[in-house]
Amino acid sequence: MAVALKLYRQGKKGSPSYRVVAVNKHYKADGKYIEEVGFYDPMANPVVFSVKKDRFDYWMKVGAQVSEGLAKLLKNKKLNKDSLN
Repeated sequence: MAVALKLYRQGKKGSPSYRVVAVNKHYKADGKYIEEVGFYDPMANPVVFSVKKDRFDYWMKVGAQVSEGLAKLLKNKKLNKDSLN
């Protein structure tokens, strides 16, 4: 099974929040996901970004690929898979 780590959008119009999820690559963007790995709220002050490091590491070890959006977020936050909380 091809697995990707993606941002899953939630919230109402104008106030988005995102879940970091492990999902089968072939599912639609807002479809069923395998596991919630973290949370990102860009509207909070300060911005909230948390990831379960052990689960993120597990999915990376089994070959999950990070989506473009999540990769940009990790890069902007100057995080990599070794420095997640």
